[in-house]
This record gives sequence, C-alpha cells and structure tokens, in this order.
Amino acid sequence: MSKLDGKTAFITGSGRGIGRSVALKLAAEGANVVVNDLDDAPAAEVVETIKAAGGNAIAHVGSVTEDGFAEAFIQTGVDAFGGADIIVNNAGYTWDAMIGKMSDEPFDAIMDVHAKAPFRILRAASDVFLPAAKTEATGGKVRYRKVVNISSVAGIGGNAGQTNYSSAKSAVLGMTKTLSKEWGRYNVNVNCVAFGFITTRLTKGTDEKKTLTVEGNEIAVGVPKKVIAGFEAAIQMRRAGTPEEAADGVYLPCSPESNDISGQVLTVGGGMTLG
Repeated sequence: MSKLDGKTAFITGSGRGIGRSVALKLAAEGANVVVNDLDDAPAAEVVETIKAAGGNAIAHVGSVTEDGFAEAFIQTGVDAFGGADIIVNNAGYTWDAMIGKMSDEPFDAIMDVHAKAPFRILRAASDVFLPAAKTEATGGKVRYRKVVNISSVAGIGGNAGQTNYSSAKSAVLGMTKTLSKEWGRYNVNVNCVAFGFITTRLTKGTDEKKTLTVEGNEIAVGVPKKVIAGFEAAIQMRRAGTPEEAADGVYLPCSPESNDISGQVLTVGGGMTLG
C-alpha cells in the first residue's frame, strides 16, 4: 500500500517542470492528482502519463490568477475524487529587473501569481478542509491534510534584480507560518519548500536571448552560462538540482512522516543559500 493512497492532491503549475515532477511523484505514491497548467496540452500529457502508470488524475486548465479559479480548482478535485487532502502551491514564473527599471506591472503580476493566488486557493480549500476535520473529530477519527507552499532562497535571502519575486516568496513564508497556527487544531500540516537553483525551462543555461509569453507578457527566460557557473560554484553540492529532486523535497511534507511537522521551511537546493 502506497503512503498517499486515498489522498487527493491539487498541484498548480503541474503541466511542466517541477510541478510535473511533483504530480508524477505524488501519483506514484498513490494520490489522486488534480493537474493544473495554463495550457491544455501539457496538463493532458501529465494526466495521461499518470493514468498509463495506473494512477488517477484529472486536469483543471487555467491561470491561478483568474477570479474564481481557486474555487473551481478545488471543486474539480472534490467532484472527481470526493475530497481534498494535499495542496501544493507551485505555479509561478519570474519577471526580473533592477528596481529602478521595474514598473508596477511586473511587481503586481509576480505578487499575484506567487502570493495572492496561493492565498485564494488556501481560502477556497478551507471550505473543504475545516468542515471535514470537524466531522472527523466528532466521529473520533484523525485525518491529516497537507499544504506545501513553494518559496525560494530568494525569499529568504533576497536576490538582486528580483525585488518582486523575492517579496512574493517572502510573503509565502509568512502565509505558511500563519496558517500553521490557524489550522493546526484541524490536523492540517502547513509547510514551505524553498528551492535553490533547479534546472527547468526557465533557468536553463543559454547565451541567447529567449523569451516566453505568459498571459500576454513577454518574459525573458534562461540564464547566461557564466551566471550558472557562478551559482553552481556557490552550491555546496556544486551543481543545480533536477526537477525530480525538487519533487522529492515536496513529497516529504506531504507524507505521513510529516504529521508532527508544521510551520517549517525546508530548503531544497544542494545547500544553496542567498544572503
């Protein structure tokens, strides 16, 4: 019997990169997975991969920043699998500039996707988590539920050129610690995973100028190879992490072994720190 059998997990931004690896990891441990992406094709591919391996999954396509997304996202899993047990707030991207050249638009956009969207999703989840916990308590049962918010070493130590991203990821830390206090009596473990340098399509080494369109905005992607070399030299493990390794770090606070762990920040990045 797998450790997450009977659990339903909601993972934002799980059509690609780290989120995809998290979806596959939790599904492999028995969880029913609600896959989210901005686009149909990546979400469908992850769902089919999970089903082909004998798991259960359903897609909910859309932007986490849209009004009404949070409630519809949670309802999709409740309708399909009968409940909600694990929330992983993973969706996001970066839109970098030094503060003197950063307008309100990239600041607001990054705050919306990394801080406001998780707030809305967790607010929607409370309408499922809390009543279920109260019913279970009345019947003398205990069922642990899990929240894993994704932050970054930039949210802990700051990072030049990322005032918006660092601010949003710091906000996630405060959200995590506050909800761990609000929801502890309902047997909800609320923790945070702060990633170091993980190789994804957004951080892949390149000396060419590349962009990606995210909700109508052209966002620069990729990291100059010299910068990557500098990052890796500052990492104790001397290399970037993989999406699969990042997913392993997210799995830990989703597992039964974390039933007495809450309000904590786990850094996953080979020992990398900023600041």
